[in-house]
Amino acid sequence: MSISTTTTTQAAFLLNISTGRLRTLLNQGRVQGAYKVKRLWMIPLNHRGMPEIKPGSRGPQPTWNKLQRKAKTIVHVLRKNIDYNRDNGTSHPAIAVKVGDKKKYCHALKINGPCQIVYQPHQPNKSQAGGARLWIEVEPQYIVERKYFPDGDYGPPPEVNQKKSKAKKKKSETKVNKRSS
Repeated sequence: MSISTTTTTQAAFLLNISTGRLRTLLNQGRVQGAYKVKRLWMIPLNHRGMPEIKPGSRGPQPTWNKLQRKAKTIVHVLRKNIDYNRDNGTSHPAIAVKVGDKKKYCHALKINGPCQIVYQPHQPNKSQAGGARLWIEVEPQYIVERKYFPDGDYGPPPEVNQKKSKAKKKKSETKVNKRSS
């Protein structure tokens, strides 16, 4: 039986944690069987294809994945952000990457494996942002690396801020209406 190994970036993707957090765990000696080859960490995978992490002595329970991913990675190009950036001279992230319930934004994307572009003009995907009609699907076992501009805007995209402010406004209006009635 051969034990396969992986690098820090791939292991962090499998665990659904940042590479910085994984490096901290490696430096604490909490990743079982991990070893260094020159400057590169090699991390062994267990029989389920996941790195083994020893539990910590303090703090909350860990939230990393213990099983292989099952949800596809969905990538959206945010046209409204592209228009906003062009009109206002900003550089907010224009790509949304959704894995399961988590959604993150970035400026560039590297897909390490096959992917599929889906266009459904008459059947928008209601589970995605605003009923998307065009998106990219990546199978769960392939890594999608998010990249950012060094001088880019890192706050949430303008559409997220607008939605939050509208929701806040509606909530305050309903409170006022309840008080007056």
